[in-house]
Amino acid sequence: MTPQMSGVFAWLNSLDARSAWLAIGLLLAIGEMVIPGVFLIWLAGAALLTGLATFLLPLAGAEQVVLFAILALGSVLAGRTWIARNPVESEDPQLNDRGGRMTGQMVIVTEEIAGGEGRVRHGDSEWLARGPDAVIGTRLRVAGHEGTVLLVEHLH
Repeated sequence: MTPQMSGVFAWLNSLDARSAWLAIGLLLAIGEMVIPGVFLIWLAGAALLTGLATFLLPLAGAEQVVLFAILALGSVLAGRTWIARNPVESEDPQLNDRGGRMTGQMVIVTEEIAGGEGRVRHGDSEWLARGPDAVIGTRLRVAGHEGTVLLVEHLH
């Protein structure tokens, strides 16, 4: 354990249970901001609620841990359900799909497509291609892709 970590644990041990739960909740919330992943925030909420409950109710240490576990499980499940029902819409759904982004665009054959396979150029990149036979220099349209292989067709 690093000296910094032992200092954090010593600091948490110096707090009363109510303050410790609130501090843990705040540390988890900060952790979510530093390493976003939409997971720590639910645990942070559970810790904060546990801290608030210890202010209102005389809970023993084991009861606090059980309450935190129940709240953490409930908040994670509720969060997953909410995220599934309210997905984040991307402004550019094909952002990381280069082949999908090229659908409908024109390419030029750089290696003859014979027997259904060859190579085409799009911009400054060459791609493996499948489609109708075509000689070098032929302009084709990208109809789709299978992984890194472009599916091409003749221009109509």
